[in-house]
Amino acid sequence: MNRVQGKVAIVTGGAMGIGQASARLLAAEGAAVALTDVNRTAGEAAAAEIAATGARAIFLPHDVAREEDWHRVVADVVKNLGRLNILVNNAGIGVVGDIEHTTLPAWRHLLAINLDGVFLGTKAAIAAMRRFEGGSIINISSIEGLIGDPDLAAYNASKGGVRLLTKSAALYCAREKTRIRVNSIHPGYIWTPMVEHAVNASPDPAAARRHFEELHPVGHLGEPADIAYGVLYLASDESKFVTGAELVIDGGYTAQ
Repeated sequence: MNRVQGKVAIVTGGAMGIGQASARLLAAEGAAVALTDVNRTAGEAAAAEIAATGARAIFLPHDVAREEDWHRVVADVVKNLGRLNILVNNAGIGVVGDIEHTTLPAWRHLLAINLDGVFLGTKAAIAAMRRFEGGSIINISSIEGLIGDPDLAAYNASKGGVRLLTKSAALYCAREKTRIRVNSIHPGYIWTPMVEHAVNASPDPAAARRHFEELHPVGHLGEPADIAYGVLYLASDESKFVTGAELVIDGGYTAQ
């Protein structure tokens, strides 16, 4: 218990899925949390649920692709919660499309959220965390940032970009003696609204789910809490010697 006691965290995409699970666990372990999302209704409900446990939790509307939104969110968190120690860059979207048929607008929209959002968030967090003796930035990439998929051209590019941006930022922060660590997490297929939507859009959802399960040697999909525990580790002082690293939580997917 109390693994992140007294710390303040921003979790983007906090309204549901991995973001909501991460915010809930960080709060349970002592952090004050700011959940941000474009989905105001779900985000406010998620923050209220956490606050009902006695933890400090707020919701802030936030489009991660907009630099002005980042300035506002970070300023609001510092004003209302007192500091910033943890950033979980979790917000993201998934679009199916191969290299030949992905349109330029679809490419730019996905990259704006999945990669530009992480760039802007990391940049804003570094500036804030310098004032509070360091912190931990956790970027949610994917197994698709480690391997290729013929039907995920833009998604592969975005998540691979997050992987190497993380390493560059980690080395910069170390060189500048900021006491800020930057790491990436690479989930396999997790049963989140994004994956559930992909399964239910299939002509045979039961067969689609079995297919996704069979991609993982452990034989089942992950749950949001599986990733949240990785977030908690990287957010805590237990990982003080970990930076620029890739934490793969994928049921053995990339071991094949």
